[in-house]
Amino acid sequence: MRLGVLDVGSNTVHLLVVDAHPGARPLPAHSHKAELRLAQLLDESGAIGPEGIDKLIAVVHECLQAAEDKGVEDVLPFATSAVREASNADDVLARVQAETGVELQVLSGEEEARLTFLAVRRWFGWSAGKLLVLDIGGGSLEIAYGIDEEPDAAVSLPLGAGRLTAGWLPGDPPDPESIRSLRRHVRAQIARTVGEFARFGAPDHVVATSKTFKQLARIAGAARSTEGLYVQRDLKRESLEAWVPQLAGMSASQRAELPGVSEGRAGQILAGALVAEGAMDLFGVESLEICPWALREGVILRRLDHMASA
Repeated sequence: MRLGVLDVGSNTVHLLVVDAHPGARPLPAHSHKAELRLAQLLDESGAIGPEGIDKLIAVVHECLQAAEDKGVEDVLPFATSAVREASNADDVLARVQAETGVELQVLSGEEEARLTFLAVRRWFGWSAGKLLVLDIGGGSLEIAYGIDEEPDAAVSLPLGAGRLTAGWLPGDPPDPESIRSLRRHVRAQIARTVGEFARFGAPDHVVATSKTFKQLARIAGAARSTEGLYVQRDLKRESLEAWVPQLAGMSASQRAELPGVSEGRAGQILAGALVAEGAMDLFGVESLEICPWALREGVILRRLDHMASA
């Protein structure tokens, strides 16, 4: 069957259309997305303003039309941290449902981490052993660890690249003291979680997902996306540490000229790099591998599992 996953994230609203059935890997058929940056549209009270809600509704309408055009039989709609943490989340969800008919499922941070972990496990298989999975989104950082399809530990921290850029890095480029303050904040937040994972022992394989990690790996020399899904892409901590001060000294327009960095993400790649560097350092990770599958694929796989057991 043809499924659509409607992902209302902190940076983008993304419809992914796949051909899928239980027991087979989902095959991408179409992608439609718009950058809304909901995490950066919150007002002082933490609410998504009327303009932001109107934009969200318009994009959901676009995605529904695209799903219809591509013959999608069922749409799986969900929202992550930007909507989850908005002070007017209930009002946003009600308006979206009233004006589009879409009932967004709001995932908790732990659910995000668990579904992303499921996607990574299915991608690499059982031979990968104990997995440590890192995912930097626009609003949050998810960390999960385990040897099965359900992780033994999963946490979500408010360390998304968009959120941190908006709240901690004014200026273009930001001043050194702002960067140092953010670095201290990031590492203090991550350090609180390390002990929870350390008790399970060292992972056999460390994996990262998300656009932020993919772009950081590309900057550091990984293969470009045109070379295909199955080319191994790694990010070494040594390379990342060398790039962080360079990114800190660049303007957003200069970062946008780097390989793999989109204009829309250039402003927040520094914050993402600080989170990635902090996580790799505090978890003792020298190198990690980029996984093409992440949260959206996890949502699809969970749905197919439920269909197979029904």
